[in-house]
Amino acid sequence: MMHIIPALLSPAQVRQCREALESAPWVDGRLTAGHIAVKAKSNLQLAEDDPVAVRLGEFILSVLAKSPYFIAATLPLRVLSPRFNRYEGGGAYGNHIDNAIFSVPGSPDRVRSDISATLFFSDPDEYEGGELVIEDTYGTHQVKLPAGHMVIYPGTSLHRVTPVTRGTRYAAFFWTQSLVRDDGDRALLLSLDRAIQDLGVAAPDHPALSQLAGVYHNLLRKWSDT
Repeated sequence: MMHIIPALLSPAQVRQCREALESAPWVDGRLTAGHIAVKAKSNLQLAEDDPVAVRLGEFILSVLAKSPYFIAATLPLRVLSPRFNRYEGGGAYGNHIDNAIFSVPGSPDRVRSDISATLFFSDPDEYEGGELVIEDTYGTHQVKLPAGHMVIYPGTSLHRVTPVTRGTRYAAFFWTQSLVRDDGDRALLLSLDRAIQDLGVAAPDHPALSQLAGVYHNLLRKWSDT
């Protein structure tokens, strides 16, 4: 399922990231596209080993590690370091599905892209177009969020970025390999987790709390893949 995580970054954190991104050296995004995606891709990206990309990527990973919403929704096993893109002047990315497996730079490790994520660094009124359009089993969704907000969605989803006809759209994007491979199973666990949290607030001494927590962990034990 698709989830929006609001205000992952504070306005001050967004400003600091934007200042770094605006002064960074950008390269043609097609350099990182596969032989099929290269025909649909027209944007700019930071090189993966660019010092700005490395520094901001490490910062975002540290923020994600402290986000209860992100952890509950994704149940992360591995998170690929964020990458950064820039759309302007009609730049767009046509319909595509992300690669199933990504190599971790500088290591033999690989990450299965169970969950895709986009973190926005531009507010909607700063640019025209640039919607992230996601097609999944629940329909078609157009996503254009305030700076500092993030959307996560199944990596199996067909998606695209519409042409940016005015202004500049800055964003980070990355992938997560979940402990629980199946999106439907993750959705059930998240619903159960939310119910447990709500019951804990409404009736902290209710005997069902320990039973429900046990069900949650037994399902996680059954479905997890480490």
